[in-house]
Amino acid sequence: MNTEGMRTTNLTAAVLAIALASAAPGMARAQAPAAKPAASADAALAVSSAIEATASTAGAAVVEIFTMSYAPTEGRVAGTTDLVRTQRATGSGAIVDASGFIVTNAHVVRGAQRIRVEVPTVPTGGSILGARGRLLDGRIVGMDLETDLAVIKVEATGLPTLAFGDSDDLRAGQIVVALGSPLGFYNSVSMGVVSAVARQLEPESPMVYVQSDAAISSGSSGGPLVDLRGRIIGINTLVASREGAAGEGLGFAAPSNIVRAVYEQLRQHGRVRRGDIGVRPQTLTPVLATGLGLARDHGVVLADVLPGGPAAQAGLRPGDVVVALDGKPMENGRQLQVGLYRRAVGDVVALDILREGQPQSVRVTMSGRRDSLTDLSAGADPRDHVVARLGILGVDINPPIARMLPPLRIVAGVLIASITPGVLDTRDGELRAGDVIHVVNRQPVAGMSDLRAALAAVKTGDPVVLHVERGGELLYVTFVAD
Repeated sequence: MNTEGMRTTNLTAAVLAIALASAAPGMARAQAPAAKPAASADAALAVSSAIEATASTAGAAVVEIFTMSYAPTEGRVAGTTDLVRTQRATGSGAIVDASGFIVTNAHVVRGAQRIRVEVPTVPTGGSILGARGRLLDGRIVGMDLETDLAVIKVEATGLPTLAFGDSDDLRAGQIVVALGSPLGFYNSVSMGVVSAVARQLEPESPMVYVQSDAAISSGSSGGPLVDLRGRIIGINTLVASREGAAGEGLGFAAPSNIVRAVYEQLRQHGRVRRGDIGVRPQTLTPVLATGLGLARDHGVVLADVLPGGPAAQAGLRPGDVVVALDGKPMENGRQLQVGLYRRAVGDVVALDILREGQPQSVRVTMSGRRDSLTDLSAGADPRDHVVARLGILGVDINPPIARMLPPLRIVAGVLIASITPGVLDTRDGELRAGDVIHVVNRQPVAGMSDLRAALAAVKTGDPVVLHVERGGELLYVTFVAD
C-alpha cells in the first residue's frame, strides 16, 4: 500500500474510533461492550455525511483563479535583451463576501496583468463529472507579501460565502477539509487532521501556520482549509517535503485570525498597516532566569526595548517579564510576537509584566511599522521598469519609497529592484539589488526617464561610470558599453 493509502486508512480508523467513543459517552471504558455492526456503520455514515455536507456547502464558495503575468527572466540567452517573460498560472480562492471579495495567496496573483476567476455554478443535472463554473474578470484589491495573502474582487452579487472561524480554538487532531484546484483539478476535496496549530517556519518570523496532513498540491494555493462546520480556519499556502519524497508533503495554511485581519485591512486600505511597539521578546529559560536573578523561570522576557518607541514611552524596560497580553498568558517569545503581529496601527494592547518581582500593568499604543518595499512594488508591471542595457528592473525614488529605505545621501535616483547576472562586464565593482543609481557619466539621474536618456546617449565601446549609493555610502561602478 502506498503512503497516501496508509494515511487514509489510519485516518478512517481514527475517525471511526472517535465516532464510536462519542456514541456511548456514558459507558465505563473498562466495561464498554463491543459495538454492534449496525451501530458502527451508523457512526461511520454520520462522520461521512458530515464531511460530505461540509465539502458540498464550502465548495460552493471556492473558486479557481487563472492569471497571466510578466516576470523577470532568470538569466539571459546570449545575444538577446529579453528580461521579461510571459507566464500563466492557476490557484484557488475563497469567497468571503457575497459582493465578490475573494481571499487567496499573494503569490497566486502577484504581478498578474490579467485575472480570470471561475465561480462555481449551482448543479442542475445528475452528471457525476459536475458542471464547470462561470468565468469572471478579477482585479487585485490589495496584497500583503509578508503573510502571502491577497484580496481580489469580481463583479458579481449574491455569491455563496464562507465565514471565518477562530484559529485560536484549533487543536491538534481536529478533522479538517482542504478545498481547491490542485494541479488544475477543479473543485477537489481532501480530508486530514490538524498536525500543529502554530508552526513557525523561520525562527525570527512572527508568522505562524496551521499544519495539517490534508493533501494539497500546486494549484491548491489560496484555497480554504475548513472545519466540519464549514468555517475557514486557514488559507492553504505552501507544502514542505523532502526532495524526491512524493506524497509526503506537509501542508501549511495561514491561520484564519491572521487572514481575517489582513483581509479587513486590504479591503479598507489596499494594504496592511502593521503595528509595532518596539520590543524584542525572548523566551525565558531557567538558565536565563538564573543569570538575570529572576524568580520566574518561564514565559517571556524583553531583551530589548527600542529607545523612543511606543513600549519605551509607556515605561517598559529591558529585563521586564511579560506575563500576559490582553489577559492571555504568554508562554514564549514567539507567542508574544504573534499576538502583537495581528494588531493594527492605533490599537492599544495591555501587557501584564513583572519587574523585580512586582506585578504591573502597562498599556501600549501600536505605532506604524516600516512597510516592506516589496509590498509596495508587488503589483508593478516589470515591463515598465526594465533597463535592458544594465540588465536591471528599476524603480523611481519617490517620497513613499524613500521612507522605506535607510536614510539616503541623495533623495533621488533609480532603485535597483532586481538584477540579471552576466549582462554587464563591470570593471570596478558590480551592481546589486538595493543599489540607488544617482549619476551616469556625470549626468544626474532623478528617475527612470533620466537613466534611460543618459544610457541612450552612450555608444558601443564607450566607457560608462555609474555613481551608486549602497548602504549610505557612494561608490563608482564602471563598464564598457556593448
